[in-house]
Amino acid sequence: MNSIYRPQEAVIEDVIIESPNIKTFVLRPKQEFSFRTGQFLELTLPGVGEAPFTPSSDPNIKDKMDVTIMSAGKVTRALHNIAKDTTVGIRGPYGKGYPLDKFAGRDILIVGGGVGLAPLRSLLLSLFADIDKYNKVVLRYGARTPHDIIYKGLIPQWSKIKKVDLALTVDVGDPSWKGHVGLVTTILKDLPLDIKKTTAIVCGPPIMMKFVNFKLLDLGFMPQDIYLSMEKNMSCGLGKCGHCRMGRYYTCKDGPVFTYEEIKDIPEIWD
Repeated sequence: MNSIYRPQEAVIEDVIIESPNIKTFVLRPKQEFSFRTGQFLELTLPGVGEAPFTPSSDPNIKDKMDVTIMSAGKVTRALHNIAKDTTVGIRGPYGKGYPLDKFAGRDILIVGGGVGLAPLRSLLLSLFADIDKYNKVVLRYGARTPHDIIYKGLIPQWSKIKKVDLALTVDVGDPSWKGHVGLVTTILKDLPLDIKKTTAIVCGPPIMMKFVNFKLLDLGFMPQDIYLSMEKNMSCGLGKCGHCRMGRYYTCKDGPVFTYEEIKDIPEIWD
């Protein structure tokens, strides 16, 4: 049984290099670990510290999980330097997941930026597992450069799944890149879906989410149909430290998934 207070041990079975500063860690917990897509866990590196991460794997698989991590701070830099067979701690899960029951029968638009595709991968795998429940899944993903695209081996497989429409872009191309160049907002034109019957999910850097959110509003999306992953300021996971306070919400307890309708009147949500 998962404990939300006490870490359980998990062994790193594999480390996959996704980009120059992003790696996927394949964890095998000593006991089965259950989570809903969109929930997060606290990962502990003994002697260094802990940090919150959203699993990037299929929540239906309970004996192992993937966590895709960008090297950006003390804990993440230390994680990027550990090897296979290292034992770490995990506790949780925390927060709310995506309300998949509300997505049924609708078009689903998923917009990811950079490492923001990591939490969205769990959602995508959940949608793919029950693809007949949804009308269509449209994925739009942007990265800074071709080298920064994650899941390079998986994206071509996703594009072949029935009912899936996928497009990529990079901010800056190189001679090897034959795809679209431009911010992710530039591939949100002429979307093959019915906006009035579409649920949009956005995850990425705050500045990217801000402009994608406003682009979706300009396209006619309603605030209650836009789901945002607001996990940037989370710390303890328990609503005790107050670091993730956002208006009347604690992101770690009330989120990290919010509709824009829920948070649109809170000042400085993108800071």
